[in-house]
Amino acid sequence: MNHPDTAPARPSTAPPAEPPGPPGLLGRLGAWSVRHFKAVLAGWLLVVLVLGAFAPRVTSALSGAGWQADGSESVKVRQVAEQHFAGNASTALQIVVAADRPVTDPAVQQVVTKAGEIAAADPRISAVVPPQPGATISKDGRTAILLAGANASPDEMVRAADDLKGPLNALSTDGISVHATGASVLWSDFNKANHDAMMKSEIMSWPVTLAILVLAFGSLVAAGLPLLLTMAGLAASAGSLVLISHLFPVSIWAMNFAMMFALALGIDYALFLVVRFRSARMGRSLSSTGAVAETMDTAGKAVLLSGATVLVSLSAVMLVPSPAFRSMAGGIMLAVLFVLAATLTLLPAVLGRLGHRVDALALPWVKSGEHRSPRFAAWGERLWRHPLRYGALALAALIALAAPVIGLRTAMPSITVVPGDASARAGYTAVQHAFGPGAPGTLQIVTPGGQAAAVGAQVAHTPGIAGVMPPQSAGDGSGWSMIQAVPTVDPSSPQLASTVHTLRADLPQDTLVGGAAVENLDLQHLLTQKTPLVIGVVMGLGFLLLLVALRAPLISALGTAASLLSTGAAFGVARLVFQDGHGSGLLGFKPQGFLDGWAPVFFFAMIFAIAMDYTVFLLASAKEHYERSGDPREAMVGALAHSGRVIFAAAGVMVAVFFTFAISGPLPPKEMGIVLGVAVLLDAALVRLVLLPVVLRLTGRAAWHTPAWLDRILPKVTFSHG
Repeated sequence: MNHPDTAPARPSTAPPAEPPGPPGLLGRLGAWSVRHFKAVLAGWLLVVLVLGAFAPRVTSALSGAGWQADGSESVKVRQVAEQHFAGNASTALQIVVAADRPVTDPAVQQVVTKAGEIAAADPRISAVVPPQPGATISKDGRTAILLAGANASPDEMVRAADDLKGPLNALSTDGISVHATGASVLWSDFNKANHDAMMKSEIMSWPVTLAILVLAFGSLVAAGLPLLLTMAGLAASAGSLVLISHLFPVSIWAMNFAMMFALALGIDYALFLVVRFRSARMGRSLSSTGAVAETMDTAGKAVLLSGATVLVSLSAVMLVPSPAFRSMAGGIMLAVLFVLAATLTLLPAVLGRLGHRVDALALPWVKSGEHRSPRFAAWGERLWRHPLRYGALALAALIALAAPVIGLRTAMPSITVVPGDASARAGYTAVQHAFGPGAPGTLQIVTPGGQAAAVGAQVAHTPGIAGVMPPQSAGDGSGWSMIQAVPTVDPSSPQLASTVHTLRADLPQDTLVGGAAVENLDLQHLLTQKTPLVIGVVMGLGFLLLLVALRAPLISALGTAASLLSTGAAFGVARLVFQDGHGSGLLGFKPQGFLDGWAPVFFFAMIFAIAMDYTVFLLASAKEHYERSGDPREAMVGALAHSGRVIFAAAGVMVAVFFTFAISGPLPPKEMGIVLGVAVLLDAALVRLVLLPVVLRLTGRAAWHTPAWLDRILPKVTFSHG
């Protein structure tokens, strides 16, 4: 074998012309869709109209809470408080009245009374506890807190916060401010701020997306096809989520992420199929039906495998027992299923009907374009001649960017993730100013009544506790008592975790420690605990899917492992930006000193899904060329020539979409935009278009070798047509 840096260059040979054989399963599905165009179109119209009729209700029907660790001690405390303490749980609303005069002033008392009446009129509020001296009236007498107990589920309490915070804030007058705060109000403000930011980002990304689509497809008609898939997938998935929400709560974030993935994958899949359809027709006498059958037997298989990989990656998030995470993953999976179904049925039917008109309203150069890109073919030849040079540079860059991930810290978000003028943050600040830094994160400790006094005394002497309120007995005879303790530190401080750990270790076994801040700590602990499992399951299932499709264990393993490089680099950049604050001024945020706790689990699954999307496109094309030619060089160069432009264009759209999130709204969308945008950029530019082709070059025929024992048990999957 020639040394990689001295191997003689030779033009890559085109696959020999051969009559196509009978179409495979997907080819037959594509041909059937073309022949039954009206039935397919009518079926999809029916699906979109029926499910789409529910879609407008998606923002009101989906839930706003669910960020909890099911079965945790803090969730048990909340349930006890809901049942036995008149709703004085972590989901209760706190109404903060701050004045420039004592709260005993008649004008202030009038505002306090009106606030209580507004809250009490809502059926989701169990009872309103007026301000209590020594407990919920500040030492200076100028700030009072009304407690509006929870009489509904956590999701309904977020909706109650949606409805009540405006009227309560309207009670504010000169010298008197009224703000609702607490966990339910925080999630209300958090969801609204993030929803508004994501909508703003979607609007900002559309012009850029359309411009890239027109450039990538070369014609206005072809550029509209991804929008067809996206609209069908979004309408169907949005309506489905509304219907599912009647069975169990679905996070509003499920729709936000579903919208993003429907657009991204709709573009990816349409690009791959349309480019291949054009190739099947160019310079050949194939009918539209024949061209669709060939497209589906080749690119269609890659799309099906890609969709399966995305679904598998996201399904691993279901291993995290948290309603918000499971419903977000489920929402994305639902959107992917609808987009995949439309790609395999509606798109072939439309392509078959359009035929050569797919190039209508074409840009000047599209008529002379070919499926095999000369530029990416030349890039493939260069990588074949100098694999070590380019491979080493790409690997070094990825490792350097991934190195900071070693010091990455995660925690649940602080109050700073909502805007400064949001009700929850204004009330939070007022409570801290009047009652101390730990007051917004008051701990709730429930214990059998017989030991309440001893437990209260023990809590009061625990380091990290600023003050303890007298035990409160349950009024229903259940035997429970509740002790409320104020920590010395802000609820987002890492020191709070140490205090909670000490309490749980030292207090009697039948005593439970909870509260809104502790629910965050328990969720963070759960996420940290489950992250290795999710990563392992995602990679294991991804490898198995590639192995079944490619029938080549070596390249399947290397292709799967390569996804870790771009993921690690993206989180390394995230640490530099969001933990250390580099570039925070440019992006307009104040760093929290950590990355939000859901990022490692959820973003890893999303990044891996997108990365494997590109892996499938490249390796499926390489396998097709290898099946036709038996030449590793043609497999590598041909894969880049035929799929490089698609990967490059699809990544360009995704990066544009993700980076718009980085410049809009609160911190979480910025984190998502930077992490996902950097991951896609690095994965496409360095991993799929450099490192993976270099791996194909260095492994040669071994990349495609199937051991005899494996050949006997794997299904016979081919990517060449006929």
